[in-house]
Amino acid sequence: MTSLDRRDFLRLGLVAGPAALVAGCGWDGGPRIESALARVSRVNDWMGEHVFLSGSRLAPEYPVSEREKGDFPSYFISENVPELEQPERWALEVGGEVRKPVRLTLAQLGALPRVTYTVKHHCVEGWTAIATWTGVPVSAIEQLVEPTPAAGYLRFDSFDDQYFNGWDLKSAMHPQTILAYGWNDRPLEPDHGAPLRLYSPLKLGYKLTKYLTSMTFTRERPGGYWEDQGYPWFGGV
Repeated sequence: MTSLDRRDFLRLGLVAGPAALVAGCGWDGGPRIESALARVSRVNDWMGEHVFLSGSRLAPEYPVSEREKGDFPSYFISENVPELEQPERWALEVGGEVRKPVRLTLAQLGALPRVTYTVKHHCVEGWTAIATWTGVPVSAIEQLVEPTPAAGYLRFDSFDDQYFNGWDLKSAMHPQTILAYGWNDRPLEPDHGAPLRLYSPLKLGYKLTKYLTSMTFTRERPGGYWEDQGYPWFGGV
């Protein structure tokens, strides 16, 4: 784990929550600590959803000249970098509580409204890096499929060893939440989630599901690969 100074450590505790710190250090703290951390995590989630995130708050953008000179770290849970055996057959499945489920190829996604921004990435381990991301707003997909009134959440699934995340709709419909297929002015590469990944500069890295296969509108709040192990569900920055 990247070393943290005192300020970074305190910031990580406030943003990601004590549950993330404990999980990241490899100690579960026992049942009493686990219960207390779960309560703190729920408070953090509520604060993130109702106080820190609003439709008008935008993450700052940076000039391209400030991008990370080298390649910033990439993470996945598979033993090796996940890659599709038949990339030409890949498509994003969008369904669940919607009126018009769709299956979108990369070419079809590229024909939809496009967003490009240069923003700072925040990892739960404490490091940051600036990069440029290009993709289609999740809100544009939402307009295509027309969610039913029952839809309250989104679940994003990956082909990286069943990795997944749950999101609230307010975060997902934020103008800076995109399905990214481009990184630093070139197509997304396998180590950063190709062919498609979720991206938002207002969320910690573990919420930004890579190697997307499906996006599902749900009634119930989905969990998540790390969230089910104690990381805060909201994961806001």
